[in-house]
Amino acid sequence: MKILIMGVDGYIGFPLALRLLNRGHQVYGIDNFITRKRVANVNSDSALPILSFKERNARIKKFFGRNVTFFYGDATNPEFMYRAIEKSRPDAIVHLAEQRSAPYSMIGLKEANETMVKNITSTMNLIYAVKDIVPKAHILKLGTMGEYGTPNIDIPEGFFEIEYHGRKDVLPFPKNASSWYHWTKVHDSNNLMFANRLWNLAITDVMQGVVYGTKTSEIADTGLYTRFDIDEVYGTALNRFTAEAILGMPMTVYGKGGQTRGFLSLNDSIQCLTLALEKPPDNGEYRVINQFDEKYSVGQLAEMVQNIFKREYGIVPDIAHVENPRVEREEHYYNPEHRKLEELGYRRTKNIEEEIIDAISDLSKFRERLNSLKETLMPRTFWRRSSYDYT
Repeated sequence: MKILIMGVDGYIGFPLALRLLNRGHQVYGIDNFITRKRVANVNSDSALPILSFKERNARIKKFFGRNVTFFYGDATNPEFMYRAIEKSRPDAIVHLAEQRSAPYSMIGLKEANETMVKNITSTMNLIYAVKDIVPKAHILKLGTMGEYGTPNIDIPEGFFEIEYHGRKDVLPFPKNASSWYHWTKVHDSNNLMFANRLWNLAITDVMQGVVYGTKTSEIADTGLYTRFDIDEVYGTALNRFTAEAILGMPMTVYGKGGQTRGFLSLNDSIQCLTLALEKPPDNGEYRVINQFDEKYSVGQLAEMVQNIFKREYGIVPDIAHVENPRVEREEHYYNPEHRKLEELGYRRTKNIEEEIIDAISDLSKFRERLNSLKETLMPRTFWRRSSYDYT
């Protein structure tokens, strides 16, 4: 297939491009490298060194014999999106080109507006470009399990049957997001669902859990790392715990630590996205997939990292419970369904402890780099302190 990846320079976009090239697909990519700039703006950087995209693409060419046909530009620019779709005429488009951090969206009004406008606009530009140029193309949009929130009932894959006042219907499951970023994903889902109803576009809306890890098979083969963020704005809890333990710092669990989410390794995220592309929905189908493998609380993750360090390295990192900067339930019921992935053929490649050990190995090679990022690890972005500040 011809597959266009929007956000090809990112944590997921880059290894997805490697996997698709490795499987013989023709890969196109869009990026304007804004994530590199945003991370720098919060005084952080990738914990693993990454090359410029130009250098990455040259190395890819040497390894695979072909590389990514690249378009530099902003997905929120409709003229650019139309040109990229016209020139590539893809069979499928993977939309990863959005501001991806909940904490970033909560820094203040400037970041909230930037997240709202750019995320929603990029999706609308994609919808219209596909509708006007390649209406049979498959749109795969990366959403988040965070759209659902933490309801006190089981979470279905997108839709559920409800009975009210004696009448039944199948309706979208109610969304209850917990940051401006997560609400943009909810708006994206609603807009994609409406576009499907209007124009019969084939859409896969992926509700992805938290992704962790440093490795895919192609990263291991090529030696080309994808970015890996550990700071309090762009990093995730498990990434942060791993880095803190390597540096001999206490692992910082927010609040009680009972916040439970679905998790998926980077390699298995790439496996799932590839399966969804190679087994697309029917023409005119709007398909929702809850994309995660296992569920853990952040407290369980900290204990897991602690036990791995004790068993493998004879070190017992401390666990510190710190003030929770977020507004969220710290203890709750959490039981989402995720049957569709197994129906597509998903099988876990490694267990979570093996993935954590791989991450420790990779990150330990760059201890000085981790040490230079120590000041970015503690929480500084507090939801309730989000303010108007353009200085």
